[in-house]
Amino acid sequence: MSSEPISLESIATECVDLVATRFGRHLDWSVESLAELDAVCADLLAEGPLAGQRLDLWWKLIGAYTGEVLVRVHGARWITHDDAPGSYAVSVLGLTGFPFGITQRVLSGEEYKSLASFGRTLPVIAARTAQPD
Repeated sequence: MSSEPISLESIATECVDLVATRFGRHLDWSVESLAELDAVCADLLAEGPLAGQRLDLWWKLIGAYTGEVLVRVHGARWITHDDAPGSYAVSVLGLTGFPFGITQRVLSGEEYKSLASFGRTLPVIAARTAQPD
C-alpha cells in the first residue's frame, strides 16, 4: 500500500477530532456515525454556503472519514480512479465508491444526498449485483 492512503487515515482522524471539538459529536468509525456526520454537514450549511478554504478543508476531512469508515467496516481499500481526479475512491465489495464525490454533493446542499445512505447502500448494491439473474 502506498503512503497516500495512510495519510487519508490521518486526515480522517483529524475529522474525528475537529467534529468532537467544534460540534461536540462523537464519530466512532461505524456506518451509523455517518448520520452524525450528516448532521455536522447540516450545521455547516446552516452557517452559510461553504466556499474557498473552508469548503476545501471540510471536503477533505469528511471525504476521508467517509471512505475510512468503508475501509474499516467493509474491508474497502483506497484506490485512484479516473472518475475521481484530485481525490481517491474506494474499492469495496466489488464496487467503486466515491466518498469525496458524495461529500461534495452533501456540502453543496444537494437534496436527498446523505453520507449515511452512501455507507448503508453500498453493501446492498453489492449483494444485488452479485446475485445471478
